[in-house]
Formats: sequence, structure tokens, C-alpha cells
Amino acid sequence: MERALRNRLTFGPLMLAALLALLWFDHTAQILTRQWEWNHFPNPDDPPAGVGGIGLLIVLSIVLPPATVELATLFAAERVRPYRLISATGSALLVIHAFCTQFRKFQLYATSSLAFIIVGVMLWAAARRALRRQTQEAITHMAGTLLATLYLGGLGWFLMALRVKHSAHPGRFNGTTMVIVMILLVVKCTDIGAFFGGRAFGKRKLILWLSPGKTWEGLFFGLLTAGAVGALCARWINPPNYQMAWWKGVIFGIVIGAIGQIGDLLESMMKRDAEVKDSGSLIPGFGGILDVIDSPLLAAPFAYLLFSIF
Repeated sequence: MERALRNRLTFGPLMLAALLALLWFDHTAQILTRQWEWNHFPNPDDPPAGVGGIGLLIVLSIVLPPATVELATLFAAERVRPYRLISATGSALLVIHAFCTQFRKFQLYATSSLAFIIVGVMLWAAARRALRRQTQEAITHMAGTLLATLYLGGLGWFLMALRVKHSAHPGRFNGTTMVIVMILLVVKCTDIGAFFGGRAFGKRKLILWLSPGKTWEGLFFGLLTAGAVGALCARWINPPNYQMAWWKGVIFGIVIGAIGQIGDLLESMMKRDAEVKDSGSLIPGFGGILDVIDSPLLAAPFAYLLFSIF
């Protein structure tokens, strides 16, 4: 057995177990806070929803700082040097902003505070350069810092916003932990289906110059797997208030699976530009944190859109 595959089979289940434990904590925390709200502020006309996303907030707090370092290293290959502390802080603020959108009082300031964070990151980067009384490469520092913030924190915003999303109309979508699990399962099962389908039947290269290992046959089996996983997960999405039909699950799986593969190709393009094989070496068999989270992050805004339509 190849060493890389052996490491994947070893560390993959460990990471999955840790992630599921945190997401279980996420689900449990919402139930407990909902019960606490009901005990202290009972209101049959407006039942409490609890505080969602606590576990996901912990997950993103763990993975985004090292991902920021890895992304900055990739950017540095083209002399784009984002300020890592500013990018990490901006990403954290964006995720916290999405977390707070579940609270009605904060919703009044959600748009203005979001604009403040984005503009604040750019101004902070400019001020950092101005303090050194240097104008050289000011644009690349500012642009790199803002791009790193939006790539990680901006996409992370959609993942968190989807988790805490609540509809004011009965029978419509409400965010749950299972939604996040569904996205992760669809994206990763697409990778698994594409890997084994490509090894067994792969002949025609998908994009030879960018990712020689990917084939059209692998992509087909990956999307087939994604559709099946989406259909299986559909029944667990927020019953009884909202029930996703199985055929919607198939569409969701295929679309999100395809976006996940585009996320892999996008990072492959950045890594080829930086002339590195992996974004890092933190996780044996997988590479860096960025190699693991690139697909789910890119899929998050599309998942948000689909659940808004469904």
C-alpha cells in the first residue's frame, strides 16, 4: 500500500471523528441553550431557537489560522505578501459576524458591520505599511491581505451563516448541524468516488496541464457518488419543519460535488504557481490544512444559495 494512501486511511478517520465530535457538541449546545431560553423566557408565539454554530465556530477557529499561514506562503511565491495577523483577524471577525447574524438585535447592524470589517482590513493593511513610511509594494500587501481574508473568512462566513440561518416562515429552511455534515459528506465522498472511479476506469485526463491525476471518468463517478450521498442525506435535513425531497438532494449533491472539484483545481492552480506539491505538511497524507478545507469552503456560498432556493 502506498505510504500516502496509508496515511490518508489513518489520519482521515481520526480527523473525521474529531470533526463529528465537535459537530455533535454543536448540536447539543443548541438544544441546551434552547431549553434554557424556554425555561427563563417562555413564549409560545415565538419559541426559542437556541444558540447554533458553537461547535462550528470552534472548528473554524482551529483551522483558519494555520490555513492563513499556508495561503500567505503560496501568495509569497508571486511576491504577494499578505499580513498574516491582519488576515487571520479579519477572517475570524467575518466568521464571528456570521455567527452573530442569528441574534435579532445584531441583524439591525449586520450589513454595516460587515462593510466595516472588509474596509477595516484594507485600511489596517495600509496603516501597517504607512507606519514603516514605505510605499513600495503597498498595493500587493493590501490586495494580498484582503484576498486572503475574503478567501478564508469570506467563504467561512457562508458556512457559518448557513448553519445559523433561520426562516421567519414556517415550513421553510432552518440551519442545523446536519446541513454542515451533508456538505462535508458530499464534498469528501465526491473525492472518494472520483479517486476510486478514476483508478478503475480513468483513461481521459480532465485537465492534464493542471491536475494530471484527475480524469473525466473519475469526475463522473465522483458526481454519481455525490448525488447518491445527497439523496441519502436529504431526509435528515431539518425535519419536521422542512423536508428536502430526495431529488433535491441529488441536485444538491451533484452541484456541490462539482463545485468541490473546482475548489481542488483552484488550489492546484495556486500551488503550481507557487511550485509546491502541497500547501503544507501539517497533516500526513493530506498535506496542509488548506488542502483539506479548500473544497468545503468554496462550496459553502453555493450551498447557501441552493438552500435559499429549495
